[in-house]
Amino acid sequence: MTTFGDMMRVPGSRGSFLDSNAAGADIRMVYSPLDSLKIARQNPDKRVVFMAIGFETTAPSTAMTVLRAAAEGIENFSIFCNHVTIIPAIKAILDSPDLRLDGFVGPGHVSTVIGCRPYEFIARDHGKPLVCAGFEPLDILQSVYQLLLQLAQGRCEVENQYSRVVPWEGNLKALRAIGETMELRPYFEWRGLAFISHSALQVRPAYSAFDAERIFDVPGVRVADPKACQCGEVLKGVLKPWECKVFGTACTPETPIGTCMVSSEGACAAYYNFGRFSRERVRRATALPTPSVRATGR
Repeated sequence: MTTFGDMMRVPGSRGSFLDSNAAGADIRMVYSPLDSLKIARQNPDKRVVFMAIGFETTAPSTAMTVLRAAAEGIENFSIFCNHVTIIPAIKAILDSPDLRLDGFVGPGHVSTVIGCRPYEFIARDHGKPLVCAGFEPLDILQSVYQLLLQLAQGRCEVENQYSRVVPWEGNLKALRAIGETMELRPYFEWRGLAFISHSALQVRPAYSAFDAERIFDVPGVRVADPKACQCGEVLKGVLKPWECKVFGTACTPETPIGTCMVSSEGACAAYYNFGRFSRERVRRATALPTPSVRATGR
């Protein structure tokens, strides 16, 4: 089994991949699915499975790897596809009755693939502004400024602050590669958000030779969110990360419980690693009625 580094720590029903490694399993961290394909090429006597995960950011590299494996006829390589799509997740958040978000900082990496057009429904149907942002400090500051300016002026639009990288229509070649090798799943279960229809990808039948779900007997195991974890409320803006019952105590980047702490880019991990205020000072600062903005995606 091969996967990205942050997946090695994700807690499951029987521990994490790191725990399985310690018990003798052969699970390797890779920086790209092409690294996994290289391992398969070098070990023709072993079945090599890549744990494919992530939003549209990482899906193109998985798709291109499947296409290369097919072109080279590498038969001992497959992917366990857990790629997710961002728009259904945003829709689920927006449809939540306890939503407390005033706007969105759009995900720069995802948008380099899908573009900005898919976000137009957020402003049109839900009256929430979105600014697609880059990753430099000035990018973030400018994006937040653009959002606050829209709110102050009573506007509601989709703006592209990251236009030097993000095309409005997206990366058509990347989208074609995804479309050729993958299709939408009817349902997919998200930690913190439960089941969302058509929110994830699976391997198309034409490439079933590289689909680990078809090659192996993968049980349909459900892993419920820990009862103490409140990631769903954090994602919807109902709670600030430090208001979660287990934040900074049972749940830390070293011992993550929920999705927002597992990922180094999650809201809870960011608050834990880079927060400059004590909890009491943050409570006082956020007691004022200021607009709340949530970053989405990876």
